[in-house]
Amino acid sequence: MGRAEFIAMMAMLMALNALAIDIMLPGLQEIGASLGVMEENHRQYVVSAYVFGLGSMQLLWGPLSDRFGRRKPMIFGVIVYVICAIGIVVVPSFGAMLLLRFVQGAGAAATRVITVSIVRDVFGGRAMAEVMSLIMMTFMVVPVIAPGTGQMIMVVGNWHLIFLFMAIVASCIGFWMYSRLPETLDPADVRPFTLSVVMDGFRIVLTNRIALCYTLASTVIFGAMFGFINSAQQVYVGIYHLGYWFPVAFAAVAVFMSTASFLNSRFVGRFGMRRLSHGSLLGFLTINFLWMMVQIFGPQPMPFLLFLAFFGLAMFQFGWIGANFNSLAMEPLGHVAGTASAVLGFMSTVGGALIGLSIGQAFNGTALPLVAGFFTVSVIGLIFVLIGEKGKLFQPHNPRI
Repeated sequence: MGRAEFIAMMAMLMALNALAIDIMLPGLQEIGASLGVMEENHRQYVVSAYVFGLGSMQLLWGPLSDRFGRRKPMIFGVIVYVICAIGIVVVPSFGAMLLLRFVQGAGAAATRVITVSIVRDVFGGRAMAEVMSLIMMTFMVVPVIAPGTGQMIMVVGNWHLIFLFMAIVASCIGFWMYSRLPETLDPADVRPFTLSVVMDGFRIVLTNRIALCYTLASTVIFGAMFGFINSAQQVYVGIYHLGYWFPVAFAAVAVFMSTASFLNSRFVGRFGMRRLSHGSLLGFLTINFLWMMVQIFGPQPMPFLLFLAFFGLAMFQFGWIGANFNSLAMEPLGHVAGTASAVLGFMSTVGGALIGLSIGQAFNGTALPLVAGFFTVSVIGLIFVLIGEKGKLFQPHNPRI
């Protein structure tokens, strides 16, 4: 297939995760009411259960894809995703829904970890960062349109139809991948699926300072995004009373991230991953500090347009950080790409979900827990990068990266 089709397919496979989270955000309140959820913050578990399944099962999918190739595990994961989405349509209780959401996330973990492995099979260095940026740019179309799509589905039906729609979209993308994607794993890189080999792969990943530190930095930064996703409905609807305009505000921030990903794809070949991501991380920290100061000492609640401006600028920096940090972590691990992607994905997803759950559950009727969470993770992320780079920022290790 051509480069454009490859990027679009990889983006759509990864976007199944954004679809599973973002499209049902407008329906959280109705889901809670329908299934008897009394505590407002407990509705966030619909998101968290999926993310924990997504993160934890990456440890399995990565080694499986190193042994059996990329295609078969990916197809099986999409099938699990579709079956669980259909099951949720007829789910009888909130507990059963959380279980199905966890299993759905476990299936979708294949699309997360194997997609990154496929990209690493085909590209390396700055070329991988460029392609990942274009994938992220396309991927970010989903958060732009998914909440609005969910809102429209809620107008003509109820929340059950959201999950039916999810199953149909995933089936189409899965068939596209089955029909068009060749196997990308080099036979020379096939690894036996044994406990000793898997543990050796984990050792390779966890003992590489650059890979580990950039993964930890990504983990805490992603924690901020998960924190927002968990509490987005409460902030936009509960504090700012946006109602039907909630999807528009959600999409506006996604546009900032998509734009940043596109610009990163244009500049990373010229300036390198380290220069771009380190500058963005410092910008992320600065914006979050100013945002927190205004949140603490300014009018309560902060005027919505000012809140949206700070949030959009922070997420613009996030768009420069994500693809580059991921590529920097994967760069030295191409010979164990599947296992590496699994370990790195597990750490960043589960760790980020735990941080995001903490931020979301701290919601107290104001945006302060969210804003303070953003500033805190930016400081911790910078510390991890400084450790990985031995205190030196903006220094490319070689012309390729």
